[in-house]
Amino acid sequence: MALLFTMISIRTAAQSGEDLAKAESKNTSYKEKEIRKEKKEERKALRKLEGNEVSEIAKTNFISDFGNIRNVHWKRGIQFDEATFTKDGKRMTAYYDYNSKLVGTTQNSSFNDIPLKAQNIIKKKYKGYSIGTVVFYDDNETNETDMILNNIQFDDADNYFVPLTKNGKTAILMVSPDGDISYFTTIK
Repeated sequence: MALLFTMISIRTAAQSGEDLAKAESKNTSYKEKEIRKEKKEERKALRKLEGNEVSEIAKTNFISDFGNIRNVHWKRGIQFDEATFTKDGKRMTAYYDYNSKLVGTTQNSSFNDIPLKAQNIIKKKYKGYSIGTVVFYDDNETNETDMILNNIQFDDADNYFVPLTKNGKTAILMVSPDGDISYFTTIK
């Protein structure tokens, strides 16, 4: 009888543990969704840059961030001062915000640079699509300013952007360095 009671207790505890794990998982998922929702609501519109000239402070910060690189092409965008340059054989663009702080960099990559897990999913799910030039966004984690690509503001995080074209429409997928895939936008 004691053995039967012990087995029932162990089974009940295991089920309770499983139920607790499921509840915690749902609760964690709910909390994550709430946090993302709050972040989205808190996300403020990026400040537009004033004037037509690139900030001299951004240029100075660029040298501090990347060294004294030759042939840097500067451009004043709506929200960012943009420096396009080549470093270590890679063509990059650095983005500086209203406070002349580095937001992040972009550089062209290839489909083979994204995680294999994501490559396999994309090849399977998007058969018949042509894959364009992949862009890697490398976030400056010390700056909380969000980035804008293709006129869409997104949370600051390192990601690959993979354009897929079919029948004249291009969808862009966002792929994390871990291989997680999410839809980013569609371009006409």
